[in-house]
Amino acid sequence: MMEVPYFAFRDFVPGVQQQLEQALVQMAKRGNFILGKEVHSFQKEFAAYLAEGTTAIGVGNGYDALVISLKALGIGIGDEVLMPSNSYMATVNAVLQVRAKPVLVEPDAYTYNLTAANAEKAITPKTKAMLPVHLYGQPCQMGELMQLAAKYKLRVLEDCAQAHGATFKDQKVGTFGDAAAFSFYPTKNLGAMGDGGAVVTNNIIIADFVQQYCNYGQKQKYIGELVGVNSRLDELQAAILRIKLQHLNQYNTERQRLAKVYLKELQSIGDLILPRTADNCNHVYHIFNIRTKYREALQNHLSKSGIGTAIHYPMPVHLQPAYTFLGYQSGDFPVAEELADTSLSLPLFPGMTEVEQESVIEVVKEFYNR
Repeated sequence: MMEVPYFAFRDFVPGVQQQLEQALVQMAKRGNFILGKEVHSFQKEFAAYLAEGTTAIGVGNGYDALVISLKALGIGIGDEVLMPSNSYMATVNAVLQVRAKPVLVEPDAYTYNLTAANAEKAITPKTKAMLPVHLYGQPCQMGELMQLAAKYKLRVLEDCAQAHGATFKDQKVGTFGDAAAFSFYPTKNLGAMGDGGAVVTNNIIIADFVQQYCNYGQKQKYIGELVGVNSRLDELQAAILRIKLQHLNQYNTERQRLAKVYLKELQSIGDLILPRTADNCNHVYHIFNIRTKYREALQNHLSKSGIGTAIHYPMPVHLQPAYTFLGYQSGDFPVAEELADTSLSLPLFPGMTEVEQESVIEVVKEFYNR
């Protein structure tokens, strides 16, 4: 068997790597590295890609995008924010950073996403916002969630870190809620060559706050109108993202093609539970997650054959040592706990070869045929 990385940067669209290298050289020669032409152009282009009338503001990373969005939405001390119990710790940390209270909600057992039905059970008079996470590249059922938000007058912040370009009913994620947070971590569907993020909104007041807050609170240089922070998208990263954005749909289409092969070839193999795409959702497969009670044994078997895998996420937030103060116990979220015990992510990335994917499939089948 050949070695297959879990993820690799490949020149999937011929010539893009050369364009990226040229962009870095041009940036070095230009000598303008903070809030220059590249950032302003990327913000306009990314907003236009998502939807007409949308504003995108580049920030330092995806985590900052969450925190700044919560600040912009007026979420603060004592406010409760609903979120899925199976998300990455960054989502919880962002809510804690604004001194609000994260309220965990059991996800759907097959899409792994927050649902309106489960979220409504957790609403109290202190609930002020929902934070749906479009996990692994699959959009949440945003129609039902937005109806729930309207019913209870809740703010909605979408976590789009894993779902660049995904759509629900042909509308791109990041354009449903009051605001959305994107990460451009290098391995994302739209990734930079370092950290980067963006806040997206169609609300002028929110956009104005974010633009000031992430640049020390300045609207005019050296005049602080509010107490802000330094969280700005880097010019170098913006230059990279502008190039990659042109090919995002092509990258996503390739991820979907690879996923389709897995879904066909691994159907009805052992106890494998494969990803399910919900109605009206266009899944962009940032992660191809399978589930099996033999997770550790399968992962070891793949590793011995030279095939890389990952586990997203091995311990749910409510059971991690840092969050015991939230008061949750083992058994409170059985779906999230089962996902943590059984999930395994297979290699899937633009540029993955047919031979590499065939090797992964063959080794998985070999494991179950033993």
